[in-house]
Amino acid sequence: MDLGTEKLVIAGRQFKSRLMIGTGKYPSNEMMKESLEASGAEIVTVALRRADLSGKNDPFANILDFVDPEKFLILANTSGAMDADEAVRLARLAEAAGLPKWIKLEIHPDPNYLLPDPIETLKAAEILVKEGFTVLPYINADPVLAKRLEEVGTATVMPLGAPIGTNKGLVTKDQLEIIIAQATVPVVIDAGLGAPSHAAAAMELGADAVLVNTAIAVAQDPVKMGVAFEVAVQAGRAAYEIGLPKRGLKAAATSPLTAFLD
Repeated sequence: MDLGTEKLVIAGRQFKSRLMIGTGKYPSNEMMKESLEASGAEIVTVALRRADLSGKNDPFANILDFVDPEKFLILANTSGAMDADEAVRLARLAEAAGLPKWIKLEIHPDPNYLLPDPIETLKAAEILVKEGFTVLPYINADPVLAKRLEEVGTATVMPLGAPIGTNKGLVTKDQLEIIIAQATVPVVIDAGLGAPSHAAAAMELGADAVLVNTAIAVAQDPVKMGVAFEVAVQAGRAAYEIGLPKRGLKAAATSPLTAFLD
């Protein structure tokens, strides 16, 4: 059934799917490829440290061989960068290798929690936007930082629902609601979504898209889980566009309690 939801638009480019998928943690690249194609996602993030950009066909860094650029927008990410200088260097390397000039900006120097560095992220975003990159920054659920990044010119903001890989869902819901209410660019909930219901809830809040990796990649059946997330995203977005009913304190009967036999 086609729910007929609005198209996602980022930097003037339209996408049918509001589900973005990461490429890490799959049991094999073959399984990753099958999952991506079954999910209907159109934007795929690839960690630059896992991609062979040398042209030497490194068999241990050949993830790009399994992502069809005709089907997916390859969103190179700077995961592993410790500071702004390293993130900018990785972005430039991706461009030089012929990847799209779209960058998921990630800077998380703490290996235990992988929380994004707000200062270095803003610094790198300023540089990359000036150089013509379409920048999608991964950030903590910080409404002030989100506005600052919008002002710099990022194409989206990507606040976390919970720390990367924790599968806890929308732990930062209150802050996410503020970010969404204030946003003038698409808001993508990135990290921590562990179940399709989390993705649906994010969309019901008014998020424009979600990015999921771990919950799909480590599932017993990544292909079916990818489909489940896509269906959940569609349902959540449709509910948001239709409008959810208001909550009440008292019960409200769905059938009349008087005069129904008259």
